[in-house]
Amino acid sequence: MPPPQPSGNGAAPQNGGRRVRKRRRRTTPVGASPGTIAPPLDALPLELSAIAYGRGGVTEKRGATLAEIQALRRLGGVVWIDVIGLADPAMLRALGAEFDLHRLAVEDVANVGQRAKVEDYEDHTFVVLRMIDAQHPTETEQLAMFVGPDYVLTFQERPGDCFQMVRQRLRDPQGQMQKRGADYLGYALLDAVVDGYFPTLERLDDRIEQVEHEILADQQPKDAVAELHAVRRALLELRRAVWPLREATSSLLRGEGRNFSADVRPYLRDVHDHIVQLIDLLESQREMTSSLLDLHLSHVNHRLNEVMKLLTIISTIFIPLTFLVGVYGMNFDWMPELRVWWGYPACMAAMVAMALLMLRWFRNRGWL
Repeated sequence: MPPPQPSGNGAAPQNGGRRVRKRRRRTTPVGASPGTIAPPLDALPLELSAIAYGRGGVTEKRGATLAEIQALRRLGGVVWIDVIGLADPAMLRALGAEFDLHRLAVEDVANVGQRAKVEDYEDHTFVVLRMIDAQHPTETEQLAMFVGPDYVLTFQERPGDCFQMVRQRLRDPQGQMQKRGADYLGYALLDAVVDGYFPTLERLDDRIEQVEHEILADQQPKDAVAELHAVRRALLELRRAVWPLREATSSLLRGEGRNFSADVRPYLRDVHDHIVQLIDLLESQREMTSSLLDLHLSHVNHRLNEVMKLLTIISTIFIPLTFLVGVYGMNFDWMPELRVWWGYPACMAAMVAMALLMLRWFRNRGWL
């Protein structure tokens, strides 16, 4: 049987179908020049899509080219460029030149191991955060976002995101999205990423409750340790993504992102509140998994102690019986009990009586 092939993000199914993610290594050479773009080895081909909106309505381009993006910008309004895949360094440099992005920020786009952060430049704000992977909801991928005066650029590692509702709001002519600027669109994308964590945490909470029910019902789940370990690993992955995000949104609330206007800060405050709720849920679920693991191990030890106690009682009952049999198994010539007709029944009766007395004594002591 051939070995399992790794999936697109460097992970291979192991341990009975469980997916074990392989951690990525840094691809930028040591001592490389600042601004060197080194996409990950498993990066997908780059694909562009654009949505332009303003007074003239909404215009969408899937599979857009750089020339089409330039034409959309000349129409005025706000342009949202969504980039999926990072395997084309030349196109990343061209986008950086088109929107006058800082070379270090473009480098961080390709280096997908970034921590959530906010960096403010003169004409754009660079935001890095972790987004729930659409194919594997317990894992995250990097989302890089540039917010300028009339544009928003987002860079995703893989297809599938949580922005479908934002796209529908942009298409609604009666909604508020078409009347707002690029900073409000940046807020909406940030809010969609944060809200995407809640369904994942709810699913993890359901798994924790199922394991808790099995343990408390004494069903002896064989894979409880593996399941709890998988949940703890997923929670650790989410914790790495959410905790730095709170600091990043706090910097936006303090006004460090100059491309986010004061009108948008109340909405950013709401995003910050959601992040605090996520952190509370994460910490409570991590404590619950640790408690359930301890409870499961306590149940296992308790069952082991019960088995050992039963075996000890059985051995204790047979110790005097073995002694009695050993006495009458000695080959002495003068043993009067061996030559009378009632010797064998008397010995058996004594053994049964001795066993029953010991069982009654154990029961009175509460050992049975």
